[in-house]
Amino acid sequence: MKSLHVQYPSMRLFSRYLRERGLPVTHQRTAVADVVFTSDAHLSVDDIERLLRERGEKIGKATIYRTMDLLVRSRLVEEHDFGEGFKRYEHRLSQNPVHDHLICLECGTVQEVEAEEVYGLLRRVRDEHGFTPVRHRVDVYGLCRACREAGAELPVEGVTCPIEIV
Repeated sequence: MKSLHVQYPSMRLFSRYLRERGLPVTHQRTAVADVVFTSDAHLSVDDIERLLRERGEKIGKATIYRTMDLLVRSRLVEEHDFGEGFKRYEHRLSQNPVHDHLICLECGTVQEVEAEEVYGLLRRVRDEHGFTPVRHRVDVYGLCRACREAGAELPVEGVTCPIEIV
């Protein structure tokens, strides 16, 4: 089991967040936070559990879920729902904190992109409507290059009505 005496900014902020709320800074919380803060991926709880086990840590899912809730409430980690039936998490203090996502419907990979056009739209919204955007989210769903090259196709679905008419 790896000893965690990590002193990078994200971990110091999380430790301070816990102490300010009278919560203990436990080894389990620190281990979970370290996995998230040292990853550039959009991690699920299953991913976090697997990475912890690879490090020799035996931390249950309930502890991981509780720690992720604390990390999200601390605003150091962002929670994403890409429609897969589970949440994914990414830390917010990365080198590229403002970005959008391309989500492959076949393999589930999430790729970060930065689109200058989105920033232009936000500037236009501010200028034309007097609206000051403070955050935005763009998630684009489709097929990644690897899945397309492997022959994956999107199902062609028509428009459906949520109310069944007899």
